[in-house]
Amino acid sequence: MLKINDCTIRVGTTDIKPVSEVRNLGSWLDCDFSMSTHISKSCSAAFLWLHNIKRVSKFLSRDKLETVLYAFVTSSIDYCNELSYGLPDCEIAKLQRVQNAVAQLLTSSRKYDHITPVLQELHWLPVKFRIHFQILLLTFKALNGMAPAYTSDLIIVRKHARYSLRSLNSGTLPLHPAGKMKRCFSVSAPILWIALPASRRSISSIFIFKSRLKTYLFKLAFSL
Repeated sequence: MLKINDCTIRVGTTDIKPVSEVRNLGSWLDCDFSMSTHISKSCSAAFLWLHNIKRVSKFLSRDKLETVLYAFVTSSIDYCNELSYGLPDCEIAKLQRVQNAVAQLLTSSRKYDHITPVLQELHWLPVKFRIHFQILLLTFKALNGMAPAYTSDLIIVRKHARYSLRSLNSGTLPLHPAGKMKRCFSVSAPILWIALPASRRSISSIFIFKSRLKTYLFKLAFSL
């Protein structure tokens, strides 16, 4: 594959030059879409907030502390987390360390305590499953006319196919392209959706779907 060394574009009297990373709607996109820049910056900011919040945590009730932690830390690793689907485990582990630190601060757990029981007690999905939750929720909205057309159009439902997005009687066969393309929503959505039990896929209420989806992923995450 040929590489373009100089793709500077001139607009009027201004030269627009390529950069290795750019911020768009709060997310950092790098030139190879590895999301490493976004994850590194998100984690750095999260741990800075954690340090500051820990200094005043003794003055806050548990409910207030949980609200503050979500507002300044947890929400930052949840934001656009669908973009992290399919990343190497080492990148997801960086985000998981942030969630673990939040859980430890909220429950006053010691640094070296086993984190799994703490997450179970809080009923928090681990980061990997939070990513799956968001993609599946967006898929549900796309299939039920609750998402913008530019999202719904990414999912093709083929009726009378062997597998199904909505039921066992009609559906789609997702493609499995190689490389980074497998992280696209048009590929990840069918893969995750088809893996859901039929009883979850047939739900029509978004409120019931969210509740049962979280329960399903929670049991899957902790092998319950």
